[in-house]
Amino acid sequence: MGLIFRWLLRLAAGLVFLVVAAIALVYYLASQSLPEYNQTLQVDGVTAPVEIVRDNNNVPHIFAASDPDVFFGLGYVHAQDRLWQMTMLRRTVQGRLSEVFGQRTVSIDRLMRRLDLYRLAQQSVGAQDSYTAAALRAYAAGVNTRLTEINDKALGRGAPEMFIFNAPVAPWQPADSIAILKLMGLQLSGHLEEEVLRARTSLMLNDQARLLDILPDAPGPGVAALPEYASMFPGLPRYATQRKEADNPLSPLPKRGLAGASNAWAAAPSRSASGGTLLANDPHLGFSTPSSWYLARMELAKGGVIGGSIPGMPTVLLGRSERLGWGLTSSYMDDQDLFIEKLNPDNPEEYLTPDGYKSFESRPSIIEIKDAAPITLTLRWTENGPVLPGTVYDLETITPPGHVVSIGWTVLDPQDRSMSAAMALLGSGSVDEAIRATEHYVGPSQNLTLADRETVAMKMVGAVPRRDAAHQSQGRLPSQGWRIENRWQGRMPYASNPEFLSPVGGLLGNTNNKLLERPFPNHISFVWGDTQRVTRWQRLMQSREVHTRDSFIEAQLDPVSPTARTLLPLIGADLWFTGEAAPEGTPERQRQIALALLAEWNGEMNEHLPEPLIYAAWVRALQKRLITDELGPLASEFKHVEPLFIERVFKDVDGASAWCDIQQSAPQEDCTEIARLALDDALVWIAERYGTALESLRWGDAHQATHDHPVLGEVPVLRYFVNIRQSTSGGDNTLQRGRTSGEDPDPFQNVHGAAYRGVYDFADPDSSVFVISTGQSGHFLSRYYDDQAQLWRRGEYIPMSLDSELARAAAVGITQLVPRP
Repeated sequence: MGLIFRWLLRLAAGLVFLVVAAIALVYYLASQSLPEYNQTLQVDGVTAPVEIVRDNNNVPHIFAASDPDVFFGLGYVHAQDRLWQMTMLRRTVQGRLSEVFGQRTVSIDRLMRRLDLYRLAQQSVGAQDSYTAAALRAYAAGVNTRLTEINDKALGRGAPEMFIFNAPVAPWQPADSIAILKLMGLQLSGHLEEEVLRARTSLMLNDQARLLDILPDAPGPGVAALPEYASMFPGLPRYATQRKEADNPLSPLPKRGLAGASNAWAAAPSRSASGGTLLANDPHLGFSTPSSWYLARMELAKGGVIGGSIPGMPTVLLGRSERLGWGLTSSYMDDQDLFIEKLNPDNPEEYLTPDGYKSFESRPSIIEIKDAAPITLTLRWTENGPVLPGTVYDLETITPPGHVVSIGWTVLDPQDRSMSAAMALLGSGSVDEAIRATEHYVGPSQNLTLADRETVAMKMVGAVPRRDAAHQSQGRLPSQGWRIENRWQGRMPYASNPEFLSPVGGLLGNTNNKLLERPFPNHISFVWGDTQRVTRWQRLMQSREVHTRDSFIEAQLDPVSPTARTLLPLIGADLWFTGEAAPEGTPERQRQIALALLAEWNGEMNEHLPEPLIYAAWVRALQKRLITDELGPLASEFKHVEPLFIERVFKDVDGASAWCDIQQSAPQEDCTEIARLALDDALVWIAERYGTALESLRWGDAHQATHDHPVLGEVPVLRYFVNIRQSTSGGDNTLQRGRTSGEDPDPFQNVHGAAYRGVYDFADPDSSVFVISTGQSGHFLSRYYDDQAQLWRRGEYIPMSLDSELARAAAVGITQLVPRP
């Protein structure tokens, strides 16, 4: 027995040793790719020494004798800290993910090949101005210098992920940077899905008047009626099925409600306590590790610029110089239309046009797949745009037999000069210069908020499609592609894009709200990103005669939900003071406790309070009860509460209270009864997840920010090292926006919000501040992987200074890139 015990002990010790040795080996190999920030490196591609000073937050400050050399330095630092992220963005837009991930990403590659964004980016390289062309070449050379350094010095393949996945890295090309900008266009536009959902909902509803309840227009005059989708394409089945395509964290297609969003506001000197202009901006994107944003400062010939860059692109997309600040918010301009194309019944390689049947423009494309045989696609284009696969947002459910669907989209421009416009913004010294500089910007369309030392302004930038006034669906539903009135007729002039210059009140801002009211076809959009946050912004801005940097920060971090303040009095109107006494532990008593808590609540979605969770669970359960009987399986596509829908129903706008009656039941239910039942549903769900002690609930336990690694975040054990989870305040409709997932089993996880925050004060520019949601490094062993995450969660910022001496005083490293002899 003693002998067996000794051998078992030796075996256990040996296993422990092997595990420790394996962990040590993995750590050693992974740590090899940690960049060295203190070094002098001889390189090709620069004309004079380039100095990169990393301040104490690891923000690189790049100095060089010429602008191309500065862009070289930016390419180098991006590749140092975010190489895996950059290569994944490039593989996504090229449709080459399956070479690394196998069958799980084939559907993504199919879509990206059909959209052909990378080939269009290659064609767009020649359309850039000389300054931008030189910047793109220099940036690519900087990235490739880092790749050469990794290979020459055996620096662990450049990123830990490279050891796990066989992902060879090709040299960077100028087209890669333009392609990533086009990929952002896909991630930031939700009109494609909105058109499909509107069509599917139209097919499901017996009463078409109810379509504008569940998919409402933003407040203000709008469209009175739309054609019934079934009337345009007779014979389509009037039912819906569950979506067949499973969600994939690598997919660039935005989920509904999770396309672009943002906040930006500015104050003229007359509304600023310091006498200088103020600008605040927090663009909203899906959370991930690392963040989509990378902070950087470049010292260019026209002066220093500092702000948020996107790894893979040689520019600061949002930030400031000494003379100008610029912020971005998604404009929600309708830049996409779907066209149902009729195939020739005698030749499926032809489609109907206003001039008769024409052949598709087609060519083959081969997708290489890891551990599987390659697939050959036939890419097809019509005069309206590329033909999409039927799996995209379940397009096949609304496509009649003998037809296919193509997409018209402004970003599908082979002469796209958006990158040149973004580069020109860096050298603009005034609001007027910035507006002129962005004239040739195509997409993704943005509202550009500007502040120089005297003036504030907002200009919508991006190409606006010119539609015929007789368009069948006004661009809101997929339309017949062979009808001339449905086709685009070029672009609207840049001068017609909405513009707000030097407002009389001294304040302007945008929360993705409706900008203006114009009749179709000059309308800009029927679908806007916000009808709620803007009301809170207006109140905060008008509550002070003058503003400061700190009051702008306070507004960015404001967690009060105007939606909760509006909806609770409506849905609880007949519940607050009704009901008999109920004993402890009964559902009736739980309902009374919940109502008592909500009655005293001010709508603040604070992470430490129970009321936000009760409210959020109640309205979610309420919308589910209202729509499930009418929409059936399609109800699962409405993952977020639509405040205007609830408001219309409980105010009975145009008969909207009809949603409260359950069609499949004999009695006629009213809205009070449905609200009570929904509250009981919510309390049962809360009890199962968080317990029955309602007073002890915490919104932050359910509303955790999910900064997850899109690949390693699903790997057991490893996910605890690479994912960042944080209890957060805010919600779907607060200025401190924390958009919830809407997905079971954790529908209130915070998945989309301000991955960057910046506030700029031009009375004292170097007192400006910014922060990102994770850290500068994409390497999970780096101390800069998550060092800004806790600052971001607590609503703190780091200095945004162009003072070079301040950067050097606490530098964590200085890199010198010198020309090779």
